[in-house]
Amino acid sequence: MNSTSINITILGSGTCVPSLRRSACSVLLEINDNKILIDSGPGTTRRLLEAGHTINQLSHIFYSHFHPDHISELTSILFSSKYSSLSRKIPLTVTAGQGLFKFYENLKSVFGHWIELENMLLDEMNISKSDHRKFECFDLETMPTKHNPESLGFRFTSKSGKTVVYSGDTDECDGLIKIAQKANLFICESAMPDKLKVKGHLTPSLAGKIAQEALVDKLILTHLYPECDKANIVQECRTTYSGPLWIAEDLMQLSV
Repeated sequence: MNSTSINITILGSGTCVPSLRRSACSVLLEINDNKILIDSGPGTTRRLLEAGHTINQLSHIFYSHFHPDHISELTSILFSSKYSSLSRKIPLTVTAGQGLFKFYENLKSVFGHWIELENMLLDEMNISKSDHRKFECFDLETMPTKHNPESLGFRFTSKSGKTVVYSGDTDECDGLIKIAQKANLFICESAMPDKLKVKGHLTPSLAGKIAQEALVDKLILTHLYPECDKANIVQECRTTYSGPLWIAEDLMQLSV
């Protein structure tokens, strides 16, 4: 892999609605030797294998919020990591908004030591304002978004300056425009077609509007409910956005 690039694999482009076409939300970033998972809804671990990776190669997992279609496979990832044939050799850092510690303790109250890893670090981000973390091969900036109390958008910046922004679930908010500013790639939720807008989510034209105002290089629409597959969401997005555009599909790959 080119050490100056970020490789992106859309592992899941769908939602909580069962679909043979779309697994629930998940994205894999490869930055140098780091394999970074963003969200892990149902179907993530299988898609990860299909993409040629294993759970024990993951160095970091970032969660945008605690809804089941984004975090449900954390339990299976931790449980499987204790399987002797898949024994984890590298530390795993799990990062999310405030409430992560409580969420994990509640999981342990149900599953006990089966999901405890000796080399796991939990890292809570500030949810009231922008927060920053510096890792060995990348920097992370977060911004509160408009969905759940702990919801965050993520901006990943490689040491070479390449940027990928992930919206998580959100409605329109100024913070998202700020964090997506001039990103090389903006992975943005677009849950429903314009005529079926629901509270706490974006539509194609709204996602396009944010991308256009943020001056992003490229836009991917993801988190697509089945209604999106029946509509012309490219056309809807084009009413507000004129740049390079992709509609996410499971196992889609790009580099920036």
